[in-house]
Amino acid sequence: MSNKMKKKLTPTQQQYQAFAKEREPKRSVLYNCSKAFIAGGAICTIGQGVQWIFTTYFDFTEVTASNPTVAVMIIISVLLTGFGVYDHMAQWAGAGTIIPVTGFANTMASAAIEHRSEGYVLGVGGNMFKISGPVITFGVFSAFVVAIIKIIIQGLGGI
Repeated sequence: MSNKMKKKLTPTQQQYQAFAKEREPKRSVLYNCSKAFIAGGAICTIGQGVQWIFTTYFDFTEVTASNPTVAVMIIISVLLTGFGVYDHMAQWAGAGTIIPVTGFANTMASAAIEHRSEGYVLGVGGNMFKISGPVITFGVFSAFVVAIIKIIIQGLGGI
């Protein structure tokens, strides 16, 4: 908690904050980073294996195998989320499970599952895109800014 917030707390609240901080379990950063590295590496290895299957057995090139590989990884992530396995993996691995494709699919599926009782349109659709909407918007805006910068740099190089 910041010092600015502590100034607004009463002495009893400050005592409680100090009491709670003393009893908070200590987290091993190295151990947590190792678990995240193992989990993220396992997810990426599985993705690489799926891509290898497409290139070896279905005569895809490395470039053309990328789209079906992403689709398969999304399907696996959504299925694992639906069965509750992905949540247990994330609990153990922490940040290791936020690989962009699978982590985003997990986020979308979790929101859909959580709000399905509110109906398909307003519950599933509305709440699913509350979470993913900002991510999609940021991605599109970032791509736009990078494209503008690239055009400016290429324009300056051509002079």
